Amino acid sequence: MKTIIKKSLSHDSCMVMADAAITKAEELNINISITFVDESGVLKAFFRMDSSPLVTVDASRKKAITAVGLGIPSGDSWYLFIKDDPILFHGVQQFKDFILLGGGSPIFDMGSIIGAIGISGGHYKQDEECVNAAIEAFNRINL
Repeated sequence: MKTIIKKSLSHDSCMVMADAAITKAEELNINISITFVDESGVLKAFFRMDSSPLVTVDASRKKAITAVGLGIPSGDSWYLFIKDDPILFHGVQQFKDFILLGGGSPIFDMGSIIGAIGISGGHYKQDEECVNAAIEAFNRINL
């Protein structure tokens, strides 16, 4: 076979997830940046709430790329995997666009990674709450 067919995150899905994440951020009283990437790590959509710190722009992008590239959430899941291996722990941090902070998650549809979301703006646990709200909204529209 000379070609393959890949599923990818849609613009409409990004809008639904961004709305859910922003609603959660407002509940938490934080201002966030949200980056969506497709299954290849290419920018799909970006949102920045008013007054979101500038550093959140790059942090959210790195979280999304880390999540799609590894197929697991950034943060605790990845940290637990590498924490006891000093060579791996220090080595992966040299990868371009890698970040260990929580707030990034791959997005799956029927077992396939179709993209990822990265959120930054609060404590990484708050960012993860916003990501979870976004993923829950995505799952509701794809039942």
